[in-house]
Amino acid sequence: MSDASWRVPPTAGRAGYWGAAEGGPAQPAPGAVPAGPAYDAPEAQHTRPMPLVPDEPAYGSDQDGDLGAARQSGPSFQEFRGAFRPESPQGRALPAENQNPEPMPDAHQPAPAPQKKSAGRDLSAAIGVGVGLGVVIVASLFVYKAVFVGVIAVAVVVGLWELTSRLRERKEIKAPLVPLAVGGAAMVVAGYVSGAEGAWVAMALTALATLVWRMTEPPEGYLKDVTAGVFAAFYVPFLATFVAMMLTADDGPWRVLTFLLLTVVSDTGAYAVGWRFGKSKLAPRISPGKTREGLVGAVTFAMVAGALCMQFLIHHGTWWQGLVLGLAVAASATLGDLGESMIKRDLGIKDMGTLLPGHGGIMDRLDSLLPTAPVVWLLLVVFVGSA
Repeated sequence: MSDASWRVPPTAGRAGYWGAAEGGPAQPAPGAVPAGPAYDAPEAQHTRPMPLVPDEPAYGSDQDGDLGAARQSGPSFQEFRGAFRPESPQGRALPAENQNPEPMPDAHQPAPAPQKKSAGRDLSAAIGVGVGLGVVIVASLFVYKAVFVGVIAVAVVVGLWELTSRLRERKEIKAPLVPLAVGGAAMVVAGYVSGAEGAWVAMALTALATLVWRMTEPPEGYLKDVTAGVFAAFYVPFLATFVAMMLTADDGPWRVLTFLLLTVVSDTGAYAVGWRFGKSKLAPRISPGKTREGLVGAVTFAMVAGALCMQFLIHHGTWWQGLVLGLAVAASATLGDLGESMIKRDLGIKDMGTLLPGHGGIMDRLDSLLPTAPVVWLLLVVFVGSA
């Protein structure tokens, strides 16, 4: 067979189809079969040799046994694949990994099982700690009132310690703990003994002691330190004083129990309904976990509990007063929780402490109780009096 059978027209403008130099005779690929007699250059501008290959059997078919015989009568599969490998601009065949072959379809993967919602805390530990705290509170509340006042004072001191520690660690704010702790405990006792007048006097003296105590250190940061100290004195012990003031009434233990029950029921209703049905965020920039559905649950649970408590636990109380009380408790507890979340987000922390497993710190349990205490005290005074 003459060389003209394999000649490539110069008008192809590139190296020969099988790697020959431009303008020279092309060399056939090994094992390739010529397509036929040569044509003149004008007629061959759109032609190229096409090797004849047998059809490849499908993967895993019964034709695998005949594949060897078919390959003996024609070019191999690798030769056929090499004939159609794309060429680089220099006329060289590109490696196989640069050809971007069509990926094989992945096997059918089962859809992942839907994940269950997580509470985000150790519920068993949280329930155990909550029950333990409830037993201590109820026992001290109905055994001897002064013991419960001591429980409030201890909670206030621990809460002040957590708050001032986080301020020092995260913001380098040195609110003086000693005058705050002493003044806070005195504030609770003064509220129980002398009422609102005693609480206000103790608050003023605590603020003054904070200003003087901070003078023993360098003046840098004095303003922010004493400002944080006065805020801590108002936020923790002064608001807690209203719980001690509730206790002074003849049915004081039942008033305090109503206050605690309504707050806990409001938080529980918000958590249960929000966890199960919550979709619309209530305040995503402050507390992403709170939902509007949870707020509805808090209001509903608190109003029902308020009607029952006012009807059966408070002297001269009525069910409709309980509905109003429950609505007010749900609102104040939610605002208190959001306020605490605002503080923690500013400090860049999740919990104020780790003293209570499953709950965080003392301040993480007082967040909704503290702002609710003056609301409940005021409404009970309006509904049934202070005696």
